[in-house]
Amino acid sequence: MALGTVTGLALLNKDLVLLLAAALVPAVLAVGPRRVLRSWWPVAGLAVALVVALPNLWWQAAHGWPELTVAGGISDKDGTHNRLMFVPMQILYLSPVLVPVWVAGIRRLLRDPAVCWARAFAVAYPVICVAVIAGGGKPYYAFPLLLVLAAAGCEPLAQRVAARPRRGRVRFAAWLAFAAAVNVVITLPVLPARLVPVVNGIYPEQGEQIGWPELAEAAADGWSAIPADRRGRAVIFTSNYGEAGALARYGPRHGLPAPYSGHMSLADWGPPPDTSDGPVLLLHPDGYPRVEQYFTGCRVVARVDNGHGVPNQEQHAPVLLCTGTTRPWSALWPELRHYY
Repeated sequence: MALGTVTGLALLNKDLVLLLAAALVPAVLAVGPRRVLRSWWPVAGLAVALVVALPNLWWQAAHGWPELTVAGGISDKDGTHNRLMFVPMQILYLSPVLVPVWVAGIRRLLRDPAVCWARAFAVAYPVICVAVIAGGGKPYYAFPLLLVLAAAGCEPLAQRVAARPRRGRVRFAAWLAFAAAVNVVITLPVLPARLVPVVNGIYPEQGEQIGWPELAEAAADGWSAIPADRRGRAVIFTSNYGEAGALARYGPRHGLPAPYSGHMSLADWGPPPDTSDGPVLLLHPDGYPRVEQYFTGCRVVARVDNGHGVPNQEQHAPVLLCTGTTRPWSALWPELRHYY
């Protein structure tokens, strides 16, 4: 019942929890302990999980299961890249230095009678890997089980390190510090912007954090092209939530109004009022090429330049000034909503 409650709460946050359950149940059937599935308790736990997760499931069903739409978009757009990078990223996530730790964790779970109750985790990890690769999902979807394997490998590793002479322990500590430093450099914004392209291939989110103030400046340049007497009916529309976030954060210093976007759940904040019929300032990266068809008289008035030459979705993206919309915002909004 407790596991069902926790699973239900987790599902309110992320539907990928279902993938974890889908991998663990067959793993328990394969290697045990099977007794946990031989009573009504798992059924009761499942019922609790469904009741707790019902608000999320209800919302998903009422809105056409957007989570599945997002997953399909990720697979269609990045599936091949995700499959090619899956194994390298499993090695890189915790650092290559720690690969022996989670390998030791797999061996321990499969061989040590003291932890045989957790053997299913060692089997569930390759199961979830196969599922993610088949679906073209992102490599980090399998990461939670990798953490379990690493935890299982810590005790045998600690025993081996403790048996080493002092010099060996110092060397091992230095390796751990090196691994931590590499992960910090890859995942946290500590590099100078000019060096971010070095890690962009591994962690592209680093590059997406560069150039937000410059994006707002480009939008401000476009906004200045709108006559002052028409700005009361003007709208800023962004193609994705990252751009909207940049303008929400840095736009007010340039006198820009709050942006609108149809991307992901940002669309739930609703469209602009139909009375705001133009002009429309449109931020338009290459990833959303069809958006212009919903607006009239569009022309490029500025371009985004992050000033560091960092390649990301917004670098060199055009800022277009459009005379208006092809239909009222309320009629366009369902078509402007997109999930990738």
